[in-house]
Amino acid sequence: MTPMRRDAVYDHRAQQSALPVLVHYDDGGTAESLLVLTPDQVELYAIQFERLISQREQTQGNAA
Repeated sequence: MTPMRRDAVYDHRAQQSALPVLVHYDDGGTAESLLVLTPDQVELYAIQFERLISQREQTQGNAA
């Protein structure tokens, strides 16, 4: 699964977010879909992505 270059959306009535993704199949085919996330999942991934960004920045700083 690969995130697509489209904006994620938040549905306040359902209290969930949707991220457009491209699903990759073993046979080489693909299909567009949505990854639906709860607010807790969004917060968890935000924390994890912040760590990844920080690690990348540290690595880039050490390489310079």
